Amino acid sequence: MSHFSLKNGVLHAESVALPAIAGQFGTPAYVYSRAALAASLQEFLDVLASHPAGAGSLVCYAVKANSNLAILNLFARMGAGFDIVSGGELRRVLAAGADPQKIVFSGVGKTAAEMKQGLDAGIFCFNIESAPELDRLNEIAGQCGKKAPVSLRVNPNVDPKTHPYISTGLKEAKFGVAYDDAFELYRRAAALPNIEVAGIDCHIGSQLLDPAPFVEALDRILILISRLTAAGIHIHHIDLGGGLGIKYKDDQVQPTVASYLNPLLDKLAGSGLKVVLEPGRRLVGNSGLLLTRVEFLKPGEGKSFAIIDAAMNDLMRPALYEAWHDILPVIPRTGETRAYDVVGPVCESGDFLGLARPLAIEAGDLLAVMSAGAYGMAMSSNYNTRPRAVEVMADGDKIHVIRQRETVEQLYAGEQLLP
Repeated sequence: MSHFSLKNGVLHAESVALPAIAGQFGTPAYVYSRAALAASLQEFLDVLASHPAGAGSLVCYAVKANSNLAILNLFARMGAGFDIVSGGELRRVLAAGADPQKIVFSGVGKTAAEMKQGLDAGIFCFNIESAPELDRLNEIAGQCGKKAPVSLRVNPNVDPKTHPYISTGLKEAKFGVAYDDAFELYRRAAALPNIEVAGIDCHIGSQLLDPAPFVEALDRILILISRLTAAGIHIHHIDLGGGLGIKYKDDQVQPTVASYLNPLLDKLAGSGLKVVLEPGRRLVGNSGLLLTRVEFLKPGEGKSFAIIDAAMNDLMRPALYEAWHDILPVIPRTGETRAYDVVGPVCESGDFLGLARPLAIEAGDLLAVMSAGAYGMAMSSNYNTRPRAVEVMADGDKIHVIRQRETVEQLYAGEQLLP
């Protein structure tokens, strides 16, 4: 079921009408559904629990998708772990109640300070993405008197057939270790005094709607694991990454979690490997929307514009990827539609949230930009000195503020005039 639906002709988040949210908190506003978030994670937990190879598995939410403390806390309370890519994200998930033994630390550029943070916290594993990073971690772990648990992020060179900006497992990607180099780097890791080889990691990209590339990648990783085992290097967990896509358009088919996971788990049956997953977008993407108001309608010779109070600084994906988000009137009108470019007030031609959208709207109407729970608020900025939006959570018939709207004064509070 959708947790965002029309009731009596008005779009609701669970049992809360969106106009009531706009009236109380203003726009633009990010609106999330607690029930949708919980259901998304539970789908993963249920599939893993129903398969023998899922025993002892760990779902590590990819924090970069949406790092609000309330969302992190909800997932932690449900038993999830976290996939982090910075020291800041580590501090954030710990503040949200994360179990350090359920944290994996990914990312190509971990600093010495961030490595020490992870070691001091006692995290589950470091996902290593290069030989110099491995050497640095060995040195820092030695200084701390500890052994660092590691897995190598191996690029299986499988084409995920997604947007090139979010394709991460090909040989030309900046991420991970080339498949052909991985065996020797594992041998090197196993010989280092302050490194403990714990697992193997693979993440091929994001917004994948066809599960087949995941299976192809796993086949290549299993061949490598067999070779490592024969060499006396034992792998205890396999991190299959994330990347399972969501439905942004009506004509897209969203794969079920079962259709994605069961073929992978079938191949891992009897292996004794603990399974780690790193879903991000799939847990939060369709659990949130961006609520905005139409400021002006501007007809033109070539096209017509609906100028709204949200902008590319609030939701970067359309400008960055030409990504599609459905845009729905909160109170649909009857009558003839017009094709509008839905644009914001930011001083850039690339400031749009949707192009040529058929809408029957008037100035002052509320619009809901759907599927905005992932990489929306997380990628937002203060460009044009625009305070970031308020974030609220629908919880049945209740609404909770989970991040206050910024003020302009907060934006320049750390700046100084010259003497």
